Parts: sequence; structure tokens; C-alpha cells
Amino acid sequence: MNAPTTVIREAVQSLRRVVIEGVQPQVDAGRFPIKRTVGDKVQVRGDIYADGHDLLRAVLLYKREQEKTWTEREMRLINNDRWGAEFAVEELGRYIYSLAAWVDEWGSWSAGLRKKVDAAQDVSIDVLVGVELLQAAARRAHGADAKKLTDAAARLKDVAARDQVAAVKLVGDIELAAMVNRNRGRDADTRYEQELAIVVDPVRARFSTWYEMFPRSVTTDPKRHGTFRDCIDRLGYIAGMGFDVLYLPPVHPIGMTERKGKNNSTTPAPSDIGSPWAIGGKEGGHKAIHPQLGTLEDLKALQKAARELGIEIALDIAFQSSPDHPYVKEHREWFKMRPDGTVQYAENPPKKYQDIYPFHFESEHSRELWEELKSVFVYWAEQGIRIFRVDNPHTKPFAFWEWAIAEVKRAYPDAIFLSEAFTRPKVMYQLAKLGFTQSYTYFAWKNSSYELQEYFTEISESGVLEFFRPNLWPNTPDILNEYLQKGGRPAFVTRLILAATLGASYGIYGPAFELCESRPVREGSEEYLDSEKYQIRIWDINNPNSLRDLITHVNGIRQSSPALQQNLGLTFHPVDNDQLVAYSKVTEDGTDQILVVANVDPRNVQAGFVSVDVEELGMGVDESYQVHDLLTDVRYVWHGSRNYVQLNPTVLPAHIFRVRAIG
Repeated sequence: MNAPTTVIREAVQSLRRVVIEGVQPQVDAGRFPIKRTVGDKVQVRGDIYADGHDLLRAVLLYKREQEKTWTEREMRLINNDRWGAEFAVEELGRYIYSLAAWVDEWGSWSAGLRKKVDAAQDVSIDVLVGVELLQAAARRAHGADAKKLTDAAARLKDVAARDQVAAVKLVGDIELAAMVNRNRGRDADTRYEQELAIVVDPVRARFSTWYEMFPRSVTTDPKRHGTFRDCIDRLGYIAGMGFDVLYLPPVHPIGMTERKGKNNSTTPAPSDIGSPWAIGGKEGGHKAIHPQLGTLEDLKALQKAARELGIEIALDIAFQSSPDHPYVKEHREWFKMRPDGTVQYAENPPKKYQDIYPFHFESEHSRELWEELKSVFVYWAEQGIRIFRVDNPHTKPFAFWEWAIAEVKRAYPDAIFLSEAFTRPKVMYQLAKLGFTQSYTYFAWKNSSYELQEYFTEISESGVLEFFRPNLWPNTPDILNEYLQKGGRPAFVTRLILAATLGASYGIYGPAFELCESRPVREGSEEYLDSEKYQIRIWDINNPNSLRDLITHVNGIRQSSPALQQNLGLTFHPVDNDQLVAYSKVTEDGTDQILVVANVDPRNVQAGFVSVDVEELGMGVDESYQVHDLLTDVRYVWHGSRNYVQLNPTVLPAHIFRVRAIG
């Protein structure tokens, strides 16, 4: 007989009538943090409801991870039991947020009192309930609140006896309601079951413009190895085009054993300089610099000069070794051995990479290996490097990345990690969830209007954008796709404009891109002929046919367009020609509206009618509005949703319109 009674008693004692569910944003039920950048506002929503008709109140709770005290933001009812509030993240690092809600006894009572007085009902007993609520709050209060609540209880009792309308006015006082709420009994409050996390990164994590360059090719003589000091002289050219991140492939010593020759030849000549990704030699490993590039002091001089021009240096981190890396001699246990006693080299059958040894992350000595690899990031962070492009992270354990990135960002919260993982979508997403700040995408292979719409609709969905920040690259040293190989200069222009406007962050591998380098090593291959991965290339950056001026102009448009500095607000618009693609980006407050129309056919003039979702752009269905082409400075007046465009790829294959209401 006692068991049911005990259950009932415990249930009553712990009764929390309010339910909190459907809280957003969160990733995988709170398993992973969401991502924001400094200054962003975090909009939090949740379904909050209870039994009965009582009024509810709710607060959004947030704090820096290391803080003890929570800050509260009052939540408001949006509709249908959906509540919301927002807060700004002002500092780098991790924030925590949650929700709390409760039955608003005072608010429910005072609302009922008001209705009864309006209906001319006797409320003499009801007033005494309010007096009791005030007295109870006074007993819980301290200092000035306790006195004010005690006085309010006495005043309510006195006023109600003489003037019920005056009593209603008294209990409707906002300050009094806040005081009662502040001193309420909290035992029955419902706290959301989870504390959700946010990683707050630098603004450059959201909006950045990357330029990749091989330092050894910054020379005018193919027999003279370029240096960091030579790169300083190239900075004005890069900054002038509007890039704010200069990404350098591995800068470490290169192994001699199994060194690759030109065009990935396995029979190198004595003068061949090898691949920078075959890391390690007698001069050192991942914490050393290739002597022909210069010294650590030279790299720091490059950093300093770059920062003066608004550019950050990004380094490539590739966790693999050449056969000559000191790790191979000193820590054989960090590598997988083959039955014949040799170290297992990298393979992607049928491809073989004899000049590269992968690490064995699951060996008995993995703890020491993991600590050493983390120390590589820490070493370069100590030298002032804060941006890392990580090579092939999908070939290393997920657990390693979650641990290593968290460890590094705990000490260096401004660190940015770009994931170079061209692999299956779920793997790419998992790496982003685990901590990678930005991610390469499939953009290089999405060339038709349909492919672009399908892919970018997927990665611009709100759930994906909570953790996945795309960085769009039309080319890389490994990727020269068929579109660029066969589309000529118009193909490069089209891909530039798409990359720069579809994504808030994009990059090019130059000077190959601006000089429209399109020669593959062989038909059907995406490898460059005479690839810089295996030799020094001399680039004529002053070539009059360079895309330099157009790149400068496009990057200037990005800098002046807040809508292009975010991945939110992307909407595709129907076009009656499948060789045209149209999309808009709009800031949350609607103050900047960009509409892009591009011809994805690099050979032929294409025309069609764009059916603009005018309501998405804040216009009326029958309203006239101005579209200002920021590429040509030409203005047009459009009317309604359906408007005609014609684009000649040999002239300019796209419009970048700023949309404004007329008048």
C-alpha cells in the first residue's frame, strides 16, 4: 500500500508542469557545438508549454564556458507555443546556453483579476491571493526588494478595499511584476535537460578570401628556388586583388628517398625538387623549414609584412612523412610495418605514393603520436600562425581530430582549421562537427545549373550551416576539372563569379587561375601538365590577359556587400533556360540584397526569363525596382517577378545585381 503513495508523493514534490522541447539551434541533439563568429547574434527557439491555462515565463540562459554565472534573456512567445530570444557572442572561445521556464503565478493571477474586475465581479477574496503571493515573494527576497514587496502587499490590501480598479492598476505595474518574478520560488522551474555549446571563431572564419601560392615558384629563374623574402615582394599583388588569406603548401624539408620527378615521374632527375607533401629530410620534419625557402625569421618577416596589408598566412599541415623524416628513424613504432619489414607507404589503389608514409594512429603508441602531432599545431601557433589548411583529414581517426582541435583552440581560440576532405558527404560533415572551422566542398565538380542548385540548397540549409562552413575553390593544385580545361577564359570567369557569390569564403590556386592555366597532364586527368607540385613554375603575373583586374573588382564587390559575407539567405530563382542559374543573397535585416544571374555555358550566348521571388527580396508582386549590375555599373528597371536576361560568355557571363526599391 505504501509504494503507490510514495510514488505519488515524490511526483508531487518534484512536479514541474512546464515542458521544454524542440530547442534550436543544436547539432545532433547537442552532441556537437554550433558555430558562430565574434559579434554574431544567436537566435534560440524552443517549444514551451504546460497543462492548463496559466501564463508561462521563460528565459534564455547563456555564459562563457569558464564563467560561473549565467546571464538571462527574457524569452517571448512567437506563436503556437514557440518561444524565442537572442544574445550576442562578443568573445572568442566557447559559450554555453540553455533554457528555463516556469508557471507565472503572479502574471496568471493578475490577468484573471483584471478580467473579473472588467466583468464587475467581486474580487475581495482574489485580492487576498495576490497579497499572499507578494508576502511569499517578500520572505524570499533580500534588501530593497524585501521592503518593496512587503509595502506592495500592504498597499494592495488597502487599495483593494476601497477601489478595485485602482487595485488592478497597481498589480499591473511592470516593475512590481519583475520583482515578484525575481523572487519567486524556483523549485518548480523546468530547466532544459541539456547545456548546449557554441564555438565562437574570428570573423575571418565566416568571411575570407584565400589565395594559394607555392613560394618556391615566386622567382623569375626556373633554376633559382623562390624564398619567403621573394614572397614579401609578391604581397602587394595579392593584397591588391583583395585577398586576405595567403595559403602556402607545406614549407618543410622534402625527402630524397623515392622523390617524385616532374609530372609525378617515379624516375626523377638529380635536379628535381620533389613534392612539398613528402615532408621531412635530414634538415628536420614538421617543425622545420625547407632551407631554400629561408629561415623562421624570414617566415615571420613575411607574416609581419602580410598583416600590414590585412593578410593572414595559412600553412598546410599534412600528417604524413617522407621516408627520410626524423620520425621514421626515431619512432618506427608510429608507422605500420609490412610483412617484409618495410614501412607501409601511402596508397589509393591503383595509385601508389612511395614518397609518403602515413602515420599509424591506432598503434600501441598512439598516445605519444597524438601528442606529438598536436604539438605541431601548437608549435606553429606559437610562431604566430593561426590558420591551418589540413591535408586529407578524412584518412585520420575522427577521435583524433575532435581531441586535437579542441586542445589547440583551448589555448588559441582564434585558430582556424580548413578541412581538405574530398570524400563522402557524411564524412565531410562529421569532420566539420568535430571542430574543423571551414571545409572544402564539391563545388569544383558542380558545373550545371541543376547541380549547383541541388548542392547549394543542401549545404545552405539551416541545420547544415550550424556546423558546416563551405570554402569554395574552382581550382587547386590537384583539381583542374574538365570545365576549366575546355571552357577557355569564359569558364574561369564564370567559376570565379560563382565561387565569390555563392560562398562567403572562397579561394583560388594562383597564379594558375588568374592566368587561366588549363593544360592537363593527359586527356581525362585533372592533374596539371608541369604541375607545381613537382617543379618550379615561372608565372608572368603581368600578362595583359590575366583575370587580375576582374578578380580585384569581384573581391571589391564582396567587401562592399554584407549579403555576400554570409552563407545565410541564399535563395535560387527559376529560369526558363537550364543554361542559366539565378540566386539571391539577402541580409537578415533586408538592407543588402544581391541577385546573381550566370550563364554556365562557356561557349554560347544564353537568354531567358528569370522568375524572381520578389517577396524574398522585399518587393511587392507588381512593384518596379532597380537592379544595378555591380560588374558593369549599368542599371535596369525591372517590374514584377518575370524579367529577361541575355548573357554572352565571351563578354561577361554573369550579372551581380544590387536590388533596390525605386523611391
